[in-house]
Amino acid sequence: MTEREYNECVTAYADNVYRFILKNLRHEEDARDVVQTAFEKMWRNREDVDATKSKSYLFTVAYHQMIDHIRKVKRISLREEFSEETRVESRPVNNLKKVLDEALERLSETQRSLVLLKDYEGYSYEEIGRIMNLNESQVKVYLHRARVQLKEYLVRVENVI
Repeated sequence: MTEREYNECVTAYADNVYRFILKNLRHEEDARDVVQTAFEKMWRNREDVDATKSKSYLFTVAYHQMIDHIRKVKRISLREEFSEETRVESRPVNNLKKVLDEALERLSETQRSLVLLKDYEGYSYEEIGRIMNLNESQVKVYLHRARVQLKEYLVRVENVI
């Protein structure tokens, strides 16, 4: 991969990779760090990267960086103290984006990533398999289970009202 091809890759895929990582991490600064690290690794390995497969390579590296980040964050546990004045407020009615985000949060990391790669980013089963180190059959089965779980959550009236 040449410097020009690398720059074209950054221009073409930076937003998509950031959006994918942000949807999973739900924290802007962490998502930026993960994406920046992925592009940095791609730059360091640019001579080994085939420019025609740069999108897949980039998403694979970003996905693995995200998993590493999640594992690191899980090791750090913080306790929040709640005062007696803490109040529970009801969520806004018909906020579909928020309901869908809550449904996605209920999925495992793998399931959420599969749904986002397939339904948000439009990757094929084969490409998703390469990114997540799964075979095509596993991708289909895990994705089906994730969609069933999403459906079960979204059809309950109490979850969307």
